[in-house]
Amino acid sequence: MDGTKRGNIKPGSRVKVVQKHHQRSGELTEGTVARLLTNSATHPHGIKVKLEDGTVGRVKEILD
Repeated sequence: MDGTKRGNIKPGSRVKVVQKHHQRSGELTEGTVARLLTNSATHPHGIKVKLEDGTVGRVKEILD
C-alpha cells in the first residue's frame, strides 16, 4: 500500500519508516504506528508517524 496517503495508515498498522537522519541512506525502521503526525491527506515523501517505541519517521511501506 501507499505510504503517501493518510487514509491507508491507522494506529496499530505495521509499517516501515525512514527517520530524518537516515534519509540519505534510506535505512528503514519497522514498527507499529502509535499516532499520525501529518495532518494533510497526502504527502509526497510519506506520512509522518510516531511509532510505539517513540521513533518518528515517514512511512515508506505498509506491511498490513
